[in-house]
Amino acid sequence: MTAKTVLIVDDEAPIREMIAVALEMADYRVLEADNAQDAHALVVDHQPDLVLLDWMMPGTSGIELARRLKREEATAELPIIMLTAKGEEDNKIQGLEAGADDYITKPFSPRELVARLKAVLRRATPRGVEEPVEVGGLLLDPVSHRVSVDGRSLEMGPTEYRLLQFFMTHQERAYTRGQLLDQVWGGNVYVEERTVDVHIRRLRKALGEPHHQLIQTVRGTGYRFSAKG
Repeated sequence: MTAKTVLIVDDEAPIREMIAVALEMADYRVLEADNAQDAHALVVDHQPDLVLLDWMMPGTSGIELARRLKREEATAELPIIMLTAKGEEDNKIQGLEAGADDYITKPFSPRELVARLKAVLRRATPRGVEEPVEVGGLLLDPVSHRVSVDGRSLEMGPTEYRLLQFFMTHQERAYTRGQLLDQVWGGNVYVEERTVDVHIRRLRKALGEPHHQLIQTVRGTGYRFSAKG
């Protein structure tokens, strides 16, 4: 399996180095940044699988960067673990409300960090979806994050990708918009149910003829992925 890439964002070089060594020993690829601006550029250019983000940094704080990443569609699904010396309850809540997936208080052991990181990545990649899924020439490869039709690569946004991944691994069952929001967006995210319709429309457009027909509208319920027509 391709190594996962982790971006470490911390203004203290010794902490970045300690984390980088622990992650490389656990077979992760590592990117590093000492400020939010450089971190954002690395996220856009390299699309890491997870960000370890220090709360307190000069200039733009980690919490502000987390909010920005969660606001932008291309990075809204990117898992974030906050690193901080603050252990107070309200700061933890603030971090989680900003979209962080987990929270680790310094000082921490490298072993604990790697264990927490694995758990977050496991949640981000549900069990059983590491294997490619193929339906009638439509192929989704979760490891490379690519979707293709008869060998031709398709372009789609991260939310459309996650929606398609869920559908292809849960075929022949009708889901309500609320169920799709919980499964694809996550239960703790507030999104209007009609947002699902917008992303279904975008996904159908990305799939094109004839594969857009795989996503069926189920009147009075929601949507179903079916190869049976």
